[in-house]
Order: sequence, then structure tokens, then C-alpha cells
Amino acid sequence: MIGLELVVVLGAAVLVGNVLGRRFRVAPPIALLVVGALIGLVPAVRQTQLPPEVVLLLFLPVLLYWESLTTSMREIRSNLRGIVLLSTVLVILTAGAVAVAGHALGLPWGPAWALGAAVAPTDATAVSALAGSLPRRQITVLRAESLVNDGTALVIYGLAVGITVGEEHLTLPHVGALFLLAYGGGAAVGVAVAWVNMNLRRRLDDPLLGNLVMILAPFTAYLLAEMIHASGVLAVVVSGLIMAQVAPSLIRADHRRQALAFWPLATFIINGALFVLVGVELQYALRHLSRSDLRDALIAIAAVSVVLVAVRFAFLFSSAYLIRAIDRRPEQRQRRMSDRARVVSGLAGFRGAVSLAVALSVPETLDSGAPFPGRAFIVFVTSGVIVVTLVVQGLLLPGVVRWARLPRDTSVDEEEVLAETKATEEAIKALPRLATELGTAEKVVEWLRQEYEAHLATVRARGAGTDDDPALLHNRHYTDLRLALIATKRATVVRLRDESQIDDTVLRRLQAALDNEEVRLAGGEQVE
Repeated sequence: MIGLELVVVLGAAVLVGNVLGRRFRVAPPIALLVVGALIGLVPAVRQTQLPPEVVLLLFLPVLLYWESLTTSMREIRSNLRGIVLLSTVLVILTAGAVAVAGHALGLPWGPAWALGAAVAPTDATAVSALAGSLPRRQITVLRAESLVNDGTALVIYGLAVGITVGEEHLTLPHVGALFLLAYGGGAAVGVAVAWVNMNLRRRLDDPLLGNLVMILAPFTAYLLAEMIHASGVLAVVVSGLIMAQVAPSLIRADHRRQALAFWPLATFIINGALFVLVGVELQYALRHLSRSDLRDALIAIAAVSVVLVAVRFAFLFSSAYLIRAIDRRPEQRQRRMSDRARVVSGLAGFRGAVSLAVALSVPETLDSGAPFPGRAFIVFVTSGVIVVTLVVQGLLLPGVVRWARLPRDTSVDEEEVLAETKATEEAIKALPRLATELGTAEKVVEWLRQEYEAHLATVRARGAGTDDDPALLHNRHYTDLRLALIATKRATVVRLRDESQIDDTVLRRLQAALDNEEVRLAGGEQVE
């Protein structure tokens, strides 16, 4: 199947999967997996194999960069110890436990560790898609864990494959050097790319060029890190986290508007395509197993899935109680999580695109020319484990969340009201001084003061939670009337175009201005 046909098939599959998911109230990743498995029945689709480096380089940097840009750095700092433990120690323990299970099921130790490295890291995009309704602190820890743990898993994978094919040797200094290079080198590359990104964005006035730099940043970070054998994943994440901190004061509004129009759509399509590809890959791997191997592989999928959940639960509970025994500071007590919330976090360890890419990266042959032991088995088991974690855990998670009775997280809404109130109050306070500096007419100053005071009253009423407040009613009436007037203006402009009184170019220009105003009034615009 040629590239264009594959693009059309993947795009149509993403569309159908999301429509079916919403129609039957099933999480979109689950529906996309099913659609992928179905189109994998088509021989032309099943025989088309994307190289694993395409998944790692073309898809992963974009998704990781956007996740980094939209993750709370404040929550990462306050939960840094837990995130580090989850993304390093837990990954190593998980890979080891899976390797033991894989070896017990007949895999040699090297391929067993490769399987463990493939399924050990959780997936950031799957976490965002399936666990996005959790409280902010919990979802931030899960996302941050998923962003960083890929680097640990890839180091373990490189060692396992290198030892198996005869390229690596296993000594403590060598392993330590690999981890140091992966994390230190990846972080250094991320900082360097972010620094270049910041300086270019300061100098580029054209939003198209500025956002081209933004698009290039994750790919550049990933490639440079991989060239020095560091963690490309960590380089992308570090670069994205830095840009998330400096972008609000560095990037201009027109640049940001264009980026916010592009990135959500791009990540939506890429994320959906990856879930479809997992379903397709399951069909492909299935065709490369004999009947007896298939039986063993199905047993392995069940065993590895149980091991993943058991190790994750054991680590979450044991590490929490160990930290409680060691660290009794008051601020540590405030960060404690309930056991029910920890059960939710344990069930939210979804696997996804990185696991699939790692499994597909297993070489076909050893240095001797002999086939790599159990490669088809590793690919099939990894694909099956991804499906199990997404489908089984994804379907169980909503019920477990209800059982956990997690407290409703209102902190984001409260902080939004606080920020809007403070910003508007300071704007009103600065209005006389700014008007004097700019020589603004008194009538304009009074008009702006009334507009800002009305907005401030609306924000305060929204924060108080009183739906029948006069300020809120006034704002609703004002918004409804303005939207109706915009619809009238749009209809008039379209009629003038249809009557050939204005050109399509003029229509598009006026329509863009009306669209911006409508989005602002309707509250549909969110800026990170």
C-alpha cells in the first residue's frame, strides 16, 4: 500500500473510531483499537509496515512536546520525588518482573528483558485520553511519569538487545554511564534547543516563521539527543517544559493563536493514528505465529498484564508508606494521597505507542546472522498487553473513579477566578495613569472603566457560584445579543459576496474578524 493510500485509510479510521466511540460512549482509544484491528484484516493494510523509527521520530516528539507544553510545572515541582521514583525505579522493577515472567514462559534472558523494557513505560497520550477527568495533581503526576519513564525503558531495551546480539556487555559502570548519558545528555540537549528556540522566537515577527520554529523544536531535540546516544524523549520533554514557562511572556498573541489552532488538531490526528496502528499491528503479529506459539503468546499476554498491574500497585503502596515513615514533615503530610486515590493511579498505568515502537525496533537477526530469538512473540505480546491495558483498564477506570469518591477538584476554577479578578482590578487601577500617558479622551476612559467593572462583577459572581446574580444575567443578555448581531453581520457579508458586490478575499478577511469575536464571546478560546 502506497503512502497516500495509507494516509487516507488512517485518517478515515481515526474519524470512524472517534464517531463510534462517542456514539456508543466508549473511550476513543478503545474504539480506535477495534477499528485498527478490523482494517488490519485487509491484506494490503496488514502487509504495510511502518519502520519503528518512523513511530519514534515522526509521531512521538510531537505528542511529547504538546504534553510538556500543557503540563503544570508547579505540580511537577511539588511532586518531583514521586515522579522520579515512578519514572525510574518503578520502570526498572517492572521490566525485571516482566523479564522473569517472560523467561519462565520460555524466552531467553536477553529477549525477556527486551519484552520487559517494551511494556514497562506508561504512555502519556493514553493517560491524557483515558484519565483526563482525574484531579489536577493526580493527572499531572501520571502525565509527568509517562513523559520521563520512556528514557529509562529505552536504556534497558538498548542493553537487553545489545547483549543479545553481542554488541553490549553488562557491568555496573557501563550501565551507570548509559543512564547518565541518557538523562544528562537528554536534559542538556533539551535546554540547548529551548535556548535556541527562545532566541529565534524573540527575533521572528512573522507568526508563520515563529510557529515553524515551534514545530521543528521537538524533532530537533529528539534527533540531536539520539545522535549522541542520549534520551530523545527526555530532550523533547525538557525543551517543552522550559518553553511552557517562558512562552507566556515571550510569544506574541498572533503567534499563540495560530499555534493553538494547529497543535490540538495535529496531536489529535497523530494520537488517533497511533491507536489505530496498534490494532493493525496486532493483526500483523498474529499472522506470524504458529498455533502453539499463539497459545503461549496469549498466556504470556495475560501473565504480563497481571504482572504489570501487580508490580505497579505494590510499588505505589509500599513506596508511599516508606516515605511516610521516613519523611514526617508537615508539608509532606499535606501531599499525602488516600489509598483509594492510589488504587485509581494504579489502574491508570496504560501502555501505548512507545511500547509498540520499542517492540518493533527489536532487530531481525543477531550478529551471527541467526534470527533474533522470539521477535514475533515479543511484538505480539507487547501489542496484546497494550490492548489489554487500554481496553480492560480503560473500561474499569470510570467505575473505580466513582468507587474512590475522589474529591471534586475545583482548584483550577478557583485560581482562574483569582487571576481574572486580580488582573482586572489592576487594569482598572492603572487606567487613569495609562490614559494620561496616552492622551486618551475622557469619554473613552469612562467607557472602558464601565466595561472592565462589568467584567469584574461578572467574574466575582461566577466565583461566588450564584447563577442568578444580576451581573451574570446582564453578561448573558449582553453576550446573546452580541452573538445575534454577529450572525446578522455575517449573513450580510455573505449576501454581499453572493451578489458580487464584494470579493471572496474581502469576505474571508471580515469573516475572520467576526469569527474571532464570536469565539471570544462564546468562551471557546483557551490559551495555555
